[in-house]
Amino acid sequence: MKIQTKNFILASASPQRKRLLEQIGCEPKEVVSADIDEAELPHERPLPYVKRMARQKALAVAKARPNENILASDTIITVGLRIIHKSKTDEDQIKVMRLLSGRNHKVISAVCLVDASGKVFERAVTTRISMKRLSEEEIKTYIASKEWVGVCGYKIEGLLAGYVKNMVGSYTGVIGLPLYETKNLLNGVGIK
Repeated sequence: MKIQTKNFILASASPQRKRLLEQIGCEPKEVVSADIDEAELPHERPLPYVKRMARQKALAVAKARPNENILASDTIITVGLRIIHKSKTDEDQIKVMRLLSGRNHKVISAVCLVDASGKVFERAVTTRISMKRLSEEEIKTYIASKEWVGVCGYKIEGLLAGYVKNMVGSYTGVIGLPLYETKNLLNGVGIK
């Protein structure tokens, strides 16, 4: 498939998101990282949080780059109402893996497009995942792989794929950018 440069800026430095866009033959004309405060608001629930993050990323880049189409996304893992953030240390990630082990959890991915006129379009996808109970050895192996570094919780496209018992929702959303929703948003503003 031929990858074509399209008339939008990707507000994300995530190599996974760029690769996902390329998978559907779509390359942003530019990649600009959005530097925003990702702290949760008091009593903020997971879905409003992830939608706000995607919107703030898109709006931050749109402010710096007016009259451009800006695409942004954010993805989180939740256990109940608890939002799992990126781990900074092996010890933090061990706690995350123990929390997810043998449990059902959700991955919520929001995508936001701010078009050249400043109009905001948003979509969000929730994927339910069932993970097998992980042994301490499996957790150690995953921690040692370092696949979790820089992502929220884990990479579904890596070692952890062998531990997912069931998934209902968007595989690409779990990776970090729900492609069906993204393509529809881009098509909706004339980016084909």
